[in-house]
Amino acid sequence: MKNENNEMNNVYEEGALKIQKLTFAEVVFAVVGCGIGSGALGTAYSARLGGFPIITFWLVVSGILTLISMYYVAEATLRTKKMIQLPGLADKYVGSLGRILVFLAVVINSLSCLIAYFNGSGSIISQLINVPVWMGTLIFLIPSAIITYKGLKAVGIASKYMSILMVALILILTVASFMASSSDVSRLVNQNWKYAIPIFNIAAFSYIGQYLVPDLARGLAHDPKKLAPSLLIGQIIVAVLLIMIPMGTFIVAPANEIEQVATITWGKAIGQWAFFTANIFALMAMFTSFCPITQTLISNIVDFFKLKSDTDIKIRLPIMVVVLGIPFFLTVTGMVSFIDAVYFSGTFAAAIMAILPIFMVNNARKYGEIEPIWNCGKLASPIIQLMIIVLYGGTIIYAILGTLGILPAGW
Repeated sequence: MKNENNEMNNVYEEGALKIQKLTFAEVVFAVVGCGIGSGALGTAYSARLGGFPIITFWLVVSGILTLISMYYVAEATLRTKKMIQLPGLADKYVGSLGRILVFLAVVINSLSCLIAYFNGSGSIISQLINVPVWMGTLIFLIPSAIITYKGLKAVGIASKYMSILMVALILILTVASFMASSSDVSRLVNQNWKYAIPIFNIAAFSYIGQYLVPDLARGLAHDPKKLAPSLLIGQIIVAVLLIMIPMGTFIVAPANEIEQVATITWGKAIGQWAFFTANIFALMAMFTSFCPITQTLISNIVDFFKLKSDTDIKIRLPIMVVVLGIPFFLTVTGMVSFIDAVYFSGTFAAAIMAILPIFMVNNARKYGEIEPIWNCGKLASPIIQLMIIVLYGGTIIYAILGTLGILPAGW
């Protein structure tokens, strides 16, 4: 097995994106860290009019379809000799339009995530230590940026340990929700399917992780057989945690008391200790998403503009200043809210990044340079691919009609 892995590793080329080896656990928890972020914290608020059964249904459906889409990207990556990012894969297997669309989706989604993280972290730290919101955002930004600057390996290690702690905290808080004085389990059965489609957009946003896959493939280039299982396990953990967060929130608070960052409501309803625990969890969730998303955005920019290297300080530092400076400015000036950032990113970016990998994997099977030791098999069947196109394409149409007031908005 070791010789086979070394042989496969020698097949791939670094290019501008440097290969930094990741372990199986680091890849799993990179997926967990990316999935448990702003989307997770916005699910309860976005689903408050529809109800817990609807958000649970969509979290399961979206989780499965996103995993399949991630597998498409994984197979396309493993069929490509040079280590490139999602826009590069789209360019190679779809064409220049695909490259531009994927790059825009990555940028829009990443910046929307960062806006949501800065909004949420600023509000939470402000309440925890009684400082201005902008200062709370800055307190969150500095250590997060330092870890991200150090690169993919540092992000993988940080995500692993903090994600493990996040899982423990969410389990504690969920148990406490059932024991709280304000607990009312009957709230979990309330539902209004009128709001089903816009709630799907938030669920889709929570899982967006296709753009992370090429980085993870780079990290496991020495042992590509482990890529698919690590994505599966990471996605299962994400799904369970994503369901537990709105479940606990709905149990302890009525719909009209749920705030945009749900853990603030969650903690207040359970008690003082839970207020701090829930919001520490929220900060960790944002941190573990912030790092891989920012790292991947940097790699995508380097790949898209064909820059020399993603580790060169003269390239990496200016990119970080721009990609962090824009969302920081939009946040502290109040130009974009937490839930707006989540919703519109979930609608458009998720649709692009779910649909384009279909064309990528189909063409990679025809024109790829390598026959990998793993592929997604029948998951790339025309029926499954059509289902993804219809469902994610429909959300874009709904969002446009909802914005025009023709169909009901989610909240």
